[in-house]
This record gives sequence, C-alpha cells and structure tokens, in this order.
Amino acid sequence: MTGPMIFSPEYYARMRTLEEDGWWNAAMRDAAEMLLSTAHLATHGRLLNVGCGSGQTMAWFRAAHPEWEVVGLDVAFEGLNAARTLGERELLAASALDLPFADQSMDAVITLDVLQHLPLRGGDSQALREMRRVLRPGGYLLIRTNAQSLPYTADDEAFAFHKYEVGELRSKLERSGFRV
Repeated sequence: MTGPMIFSPEYYARMRTLEEDGWWNAAMRDAAEMLLSTAHLATHGRLLNVGCGSGQTMAWFRAAHPEWEVVGLDVAFEGLNAARTLGERELLAASALDLPFADQSMDAVITLDVLQHLPLRGGDSQALREMRRVLRPGGYLLIRTNAQSLPYTADDEAFAFHKYEVGELRSKLERSGFRV
C-alpha cells in the first residue's frame, strides 16, 4: 500500500494524524522539549517555524510556551491550509531560502525535516544564513534533519534529497554564523 501523493490535502491529513498520535512524533517532541529546556527560553518571545507543514510543531510549541508569538511558513499551500485547520493564523507562503522577515526579528527558529529537501549544492547553506540573519543575538535554532547511514547513500538528484554527515552539518552551521 502506498501513501498519498506528497503535498496533497490527503498527505497533510495523514501527516497530522501521524504527528498527533504516532509514538515517533511524540518521542521527537519530547527530545525537542528537552533540548529547548537547556536554552532557558524567556517567558515571551517570537518563534519562526520554517517548513511548518500541517502546523503540529506550532501548536506543540504554543502549548508549551503560551506567551510566545509563533509564526509559520511553508512553500506548500496545502500545508498552510492544514495548519489553518488547527487554528494557526500567523502563516506565510514563503521559502526558507529568502525569509520575509527583518534582520534579528526572531528569538528562536525551529525547522524540522526541511534542510535535506532544499536545493542540492547550496540550498541548505542559503537557508541557514537566512535563519541566522533573522535570529536576534543570543537566539536559538533547533534543527531536525536526517543522517547518513551505512551503506552510504548518494544524494537523490531527481527529488533534491540529501543525507547529512555530522561533521558536514556542523561545518555548514558554523560557516553560517551559528555556535554549535
């Protein structure tokens, strides 16, 4: 059995169900909250969710940090529509490669499972530079992406899909101005 076509209304409905009820997503939220707890986030702030998809991350973050303003963006209109069904209103159709926000206007950025899907040969670095640009000094970036495994897998040119090696991702973050 195959799943629904990616970026379709059915895809986002399925993603929402998996994100709400799946054990893996629950564990990933727990891991993210553990990482964010080490950041000692202020009571108030402004979060940007790059690649917000169905809005589940926005809803999760808002529940944990109710005084924060939460903004989501995605290139997929169907994802933004799915996020609206959760009651999310601060949503923009935009690309991670050119964030439509002023310099240093965010206290935190979360991007989950996005970097590996950006254009190969530089899309991820461009997005990281943009995220660094919009973060205030002392702001936090939380990334979840995939990792290379054995056997080694080459980039998928047809679908612009990349698997990271730890050193590679660290290097790209540091070249973009982040302290890892």
